[in-house]
Amino acid sequence: MNGTAKRIRNLGAASLFSLLSLTGCGTEAATPTTEPVPTGSAVTSGSTPEGKKSASGDISFQVFGDPAELAVFQAVVEGYKEVNPAVNVKINHVPAQGEHMTKISAGFAAGNPPDVFLLNYRRYGQFAAKNVLEPLGNWLDKSTTLKASDYYTQSLNAFTYEGTVQCIPQNISSLGVYYNKDLFEKNNLPLPTADWTWGEFLNAAQVLTLDTNGDGITDIHGVGVEPVIIRLAPFVWSRGGEIVDNTENPTKLTLDTPEAREAIDFFMNMSRLYRVVPTEPEIKAEALDTRFMNGKIGMYLASRVETPIFRNIKGFTWDVAPLPTDQTKVTILHSDAYCVAASSKNKEAAWDFIEYAQGTKGQEVASRLGRIVPSLKSVSTSPAFLDPTQPPANSQMYLDAVPNIRLVPISAAWPAVETVVNKELERAFFGTATVDEAIQLAMQKANEEFGKVR
Repeated sequence: MNGTAKRIRNLGAASLFSLLSLTGCGTEAATPTTEPVPTGSAVTSGSTPEGKKSASGDISFQVFGDPAELAVFQAVVEGYKEVNPAVNVKINHVPAQGEHMTKISAGFAAGNPPDVFLLNYRRYGQFAAKNVLEPLGNWLDKSTTLKASDYYTQSLNAFTYEGTVQCIPQNISSLGVYYNKDLFEKNNLPLPTADWTWGEFLNAAQVLTLDTNGDGITDIHGVGVEPVIIRLAPFVWSRGGEIVDNTENPTKLTLDTPEAREAIDFFMNMSRLYRVVPTEPEIKAEALDTRFMNGKIGMYLASRVETPIFRNIKGFTWDVAPLPTDQTKVTILHSDAYCVAASSKNKEAAWDFIEYAQGTKGQEVASRLGRIVPSLKSVSTSPAFLDPTQPPANSQMYLDAVPNIRLVPISAAWPAVETVVNKELERAFFGTATVDEAIQLAMQKANEEFGKVR
């Protein structure tokens, strides 16, 4: 596990992509809220493409995440059992996302994948390209309980491959800034606003980088951020740059444009020049999210996924803010979806479970426990999500960010691209390579990965 790894969420994308390729078994601009619904998502009557059937029997459901995240999925399954006790949902929990992805790939290779499984939009393209996913657009079309128009189009379109909805999204989270409100107030810093700038963000980071013991050792850092492309991308977009040449059909990275380079320099200088982030050895000793929970980081860049575990924080008050803005207000989508294996022997039960889990009741359960920013518009504006008694107080921030959400490319090559690019970004961030060297190698290696799927 490298120095930027979180407690248990490693990606393992390169090994996954390689396995998919060997087995043959599964390998933008901001999206407006008025974007048309993808083909295969019109609402008609019925409940399954084959006609209404009584769902029963056993299905497996594979998920990943820490114990707080697992508790959310367990609660959803328990709620479903009350609605349909004839279906037995067996949860297969894998703590690390990398292992989760590898197991799914191995399951396809062996002919026994889980019936239902969680996939991030950045990683499902390699499966959709190999036709091992059951396209769920047809099931959604015929559902009497779910309608495509009930979902945010950004999240539904993120799981649309070649015009067909492949999986049903559970969330429309975005990247935000968790911040230690007590630290801000103690150091007389104004709290982050909806319109704060890069300069204000950097100033806060510098003020919050502290030697509280007076021994010459920094024990509180202003920022915790992973040097990976999904953290860097919104900074590039905010500066007016792009990360790829074509968001629909990418063939190369574009991290060497003037706008991209300016954003990269700002991002890298948090470590290389201003030293407002923990060092690589410090992160290896204590992960960034754990440091935030222990009051050792003033601001932490992450998605809504951290909320369930952060609700265990007792020592200080925390909240969330949008990313700071340079030229354009922008953020990046973080969304997982429930997918079904094309080879599942009980698709009726799998879909019946998804109808509950991704319907109003299931999303209300997940929302109350803090795991998701609901992809269902009605739930996102309900007390289940906007509960003022539960942190973060500013959950509305995620809804305000929806019009500013952008996506990384939906490409079979993207998981492998992320792996090679993240390695180079990490080297530059922690000073073992120059920024120029890292960018050139990242582009070279990424372009090779794009070329493999063309």
